[in-house]
Amino acid sequence: MERRDDPREALGLPPHRAPGRAPHTSAEPSPEPSPSPSPEVAHDLHWARDLRSAVRCSALLLALLLLIDHAAGTLTGPRVLLWTGLAALLFLVLYPARVAVGEGWLSTRGLLGTRRVRTDHLVSVRCLDGVGQRLVLRDTSGARVEIDPRLLVANPALWHRLDDDARTSALRGSLVCGATALRRVSERVDDEAARAVFKVSGLD
Repeated sequence: MERRDDPREALGLPPHRAPGRAPHTSAEPSPEPSPSPSPEVAHDLHWARDLRSAVRCSALLLALLLLIDHAAGTLTGPRVLLWTGLAALLFLVLYPARVAVGEGWLSTRGLLGTRRVRTDHLVSVRCLDGVGQRLVLRDTSGARVEIDPRLLVANPALWHRLDDDARTSALRGSLVCGATALRRVSERVDDEAARAVFKVSGLD
């Protein structure tokens, strides 16, 4: 059968289609929904600074001890090893634990390992006074973590997430001891926030 040329094709136009018939299109898969973002994790914003401070203090002690020995003419191999060990011991003492708080948990990572506690299943929150004040958190599984309360004051994001989970623990009835310690930390955080506002506004 003889093929008839379509005049629309001669003019460079798309071929004529019968009315009521939609052009064929390839079915494209619908895009998959993007996964919901994971809950935000709050970190200690000053950890790197504290780590550099620990390194500087240890290096300064080592340099000072070696300089004194060298000036006195008593610098020997065994004494170098002794002062190096002393500086390393100071670094271990000053090494800051890396604290992170997520939804329902708090972890501290140090040179000796990582400790983790469920902040939405807390049993107690105690404040230990001494040379350095410590906040001790314990959950229903017996896990225990110690942190410096000054870290929470310096990082309000850490504190607010911990405070929210502590309230959840209280509502569940697991938190039987800790209201006083948490209130003290809350007051310190509020005082620091007010001091920062006054400083920025020039009222300090």
